[in-house]
Amino acid sequence: MSSSAQFLNASEAAGRLGVSAKALRLYEQRGLIAPIRTAAGWRAYGPVEMSRAAEIAALRALGFSLAQVARVLEGDSRGMEPALAAHQAVLESRLRQLVGVIEKIGRLRDDLARGEAPSAGELARLMAPEATLSVAFDLPWPWGGERFELGHIRPLNYIIGPLGSGKTRLAQRLAETLPDAAFLGLDRLANGCAAALARVDADPALRSRVGQTLAWLIEDGAAVSDALIALLAALEAEGPAILVVDMIERGLDHASQEAVIAHLRRRGPGGRPLFLLTRSCAILDLAAVGTDEAIILCPANHSPPTCVARYPGTPGYEAVATCLASPEVRARTDGVIAWRPWVA
Repeated sequence: MSSSAQFLNASEAAGRLGVSAKALRLYEQRGLIAPIRTAAGWRAYGPVEMSRAAEIAALRALGFSLAQVARVLEGDSRGMEPALAAHQAVLESRLRQLVGVIEKIGRLRDDLARGEAPSAGELARLMAPEATLSVAFDLPWPWGGERFELGHIRPLNYIIGPLGSGKTRLAQRLAETLPDAAFLGLDRLANGCAAALARVDADPALRSRVGQTLAWLIEDGAAVSDALIALLAALEAEGPAILVVDMIERGLDHASQEAVIAHLRRRGPGGRPLFLLTRSCAILDLAAVGTDEAIILCPANHSPPTCVARYPGTPGYEAVATCLASPEVRARTDGVIAWRPWVA
């Protein structure tokens, strides 16, 4: 290397590109980029590697699967149209939101011209969605009936906590309380994908949607499995406006989990709200959580669930990170439950 200043390590490169170091490793594993190795064996990214990585990141932001990215980089246009159409739909959804904000501002300006000043509350609500979903209820056991309120339901909402923390009970109560919501439990795996396949076969429109999504996931590295098909049958079905999914990673390998969450993020702010119970660092990659996502932590000591910001150092962040230990670490702690106060 002629000038070390021209080369960045993985963390610096990821920061410059606005992606996670984990994403860079994934690009490398799929043969999309080949970072230089230093004499000590560390990855280094020079101008050529950074330019290539920036192209990959831009294509991923457009909704291209990793296989589609590879084809585009090779000059092959196959698969571009559906990916661009999906991205256009996301942008149009955001545009509709912006148009709504512009119209609200226009009405406020008209009021000002008539001498009617807007209140602080009206100004604060300018950037809020027209119909913000919210929910409030008294918490079930193991809590003591405390009030739980979630003021802004995002397209993706993660529910996380250690074993025995009550996260499943919280999820079930959410499904019971939210209007037009359904709980997708682990019984979806009880009989393999037989029931899911029957539903798909009976509905041509659902079969088409599941087939398209499955093809995209396979291109992104997912492995076809009973668990994946059962999950897609529920995610792609017409029906409940809100879906609460118990342990979404159950039965999926690491690559399949990464492909599934990438697909769910592609829906953008217009997607139907999902509540995902998880303890997987592939599903809930803290470095990749966006503004359309929320993290709900059920603490080990059974204090009320709280929303945790996605920034290191914020309250609850370390507790969430601990729940997302690697599969190897989790295997060593399998069966360990949350602390419970001793009662005589």
